[in-house]
Formats: sequence, C-alpha cells, structure tokens
Amino acid sequence: MTRPPSLGEFEQVALLAILRLDDNAYGVTIRSEIAACTGREPAPGALYTTLDRMQEKGIVRSWLGDATPQRGGRPKRYFAVTKAGRSALVSAQQAYHSLLEGLNLLGGDHA
Repeated sequence: MTRPPSLGEFEQVALLAILRLDDNAYGVTIRSEIAACTGREPAPGALYTTLDRMQEKGIVRSWLGDATPQRGGRPKRYFAVTKAGRSALVSAQQAYHSLLEGLNLLGGDHA
C-alpha cells in the first residue's frame, strides 16, 4: 500500500474547508469558510496556488460549473476532495494527534 502524500498545514485547512462546503466549494466560498473557522483570510493567489498544487498531487479534483451573468459569463471552478485526499488528511491528523498525546499544552510549568 502506498503512503498518502504529505500535507502542509494550509493544505489541511483548505481540504477541511472543501469537505465542510460539500457541493458548494469554489474559491470564494473556500476562502470564506477558512476565514469563518480560523480567523485567517488567505490571499486568493495563495489559495489558488494551493488548490492547483493539491490537484497535481491528486488530492482534490476540480470542474467548471455553468457560466453566470453575475460573474460576467465566467464559470465557477468547483473543488472536491478525492479518496487519496481524504486518506492524506486522515494520516496527517493522526500524526498530529499522536504527537499531542500526553502533552499538557495548557497547563504545567514548562514554557
């Protein structure tokens, strides 16, 4: 069995936002979801660069929706997390959980 691709922290945030948005995950809604849940407001360029890189890795897929007059006739580019993306996300979260286990981050005498 091959190992899932490793994920950076922002890639994990983007994947979680896409999963939360389900069928309504496109650039603007992904940025809004990240901002609402994390307080971070990623630049559009940073988000699209990350989405493109994740598509190259095979952890998200994208497709174009219908063109709309509100967008000047341009279609929205929707995103979904692939099976490989879900596996990579689970693997990354398990690694974080394992590293956190036994730590008392909110208390104690250690800096």
